[in-house]
Amino acid sequence: MTYIHGTEPSEQERLAALNRLTNAPFVRFLGVTKGARVLEVGSGLGILAAEVAAAAEDVHVVGVEGAAAQLAAAVSDPRVEYVLGDAHTLRFPDASFDLVYGRYILEHVSDPERVVGEMHRVARVGARVAVCENDVSLMRVDPPCPAFDEVWRAFQRHQHALGGDALVGRRLFRLFRHVGFSAIELSVQPDVHWQGSPGFPGWIHNLIGNIESARAGLVRSGLCDQMQIEAAVDELTALVEHPDASSQFVWNRALAIR
Repeated sequence: MTYIHGTEPSEQERLAALNRLTNAPFVRFLGVTKGARVLEVGSGLGILAAEVAAAAEDVHVVGVEGAAAQLAAAVSDPRVEYVLGDAHTLRFPDASFDLVYGRYILEHVSDPERVVGEMHRVARVGARVAVCENDVSLMRVDPPCPAFDEVWRAFQRHQHALGGDALVGRRLFRLFRHVGFSAIELSVQPDVHWQGSPGFPGWIHNLIGNIESARAGLVRSGLCDQMQIEAAVDELTALVEHPDASSQFVWNRALAIR
């Protein structure tokens, strides 16, 4: 399994900006309670983990991350403990945590069902288990950006070839059911932006960053060439200044009680 975005400083900057755009509603969704012992699967740069730790009193977060480069750049917080590890085989005893969550992780693993099964295993009875994931086919921009649409479809195929699933968000209910959860709740977290709204430039630059982080792999794979990628980036760059521009996307979420 190869992470499509890499861990270059430019990608870490993109992830930090994406956290600023999306963390607050997700933390509210988690419903963090006082004194909770929390596991974050796929902690990345630890930005979200630090916000979860600050959401209530006496919260301790353990963040599992598979990339040493991400952990080296992770936020330092006394309430957060980082562990280098594989989400498919969590090195914790059964029933260890009051809250277990993963965000933007299942699209990048080789066996999402096994990862969700591990999240189920390490959650205590009565614990909340939550995920928030991508289905990149739900991306819409206006005015139309045909070059971007073409590259975005190539991005999906490239991620599949690397062993990931850019559409995993549509499978969350099935994944949770297969590992033994019941009373599963699905919801969405919207990212809807338009010219003049505070998040619009940042969201479009996040899309550009997605493409740039995968540029070399897309070209090597033969799924697109440099000219196609440049055309897509040019369209999105122009969209930032377009007076009529807008963008709509939703993240897919699932929540269950162990």
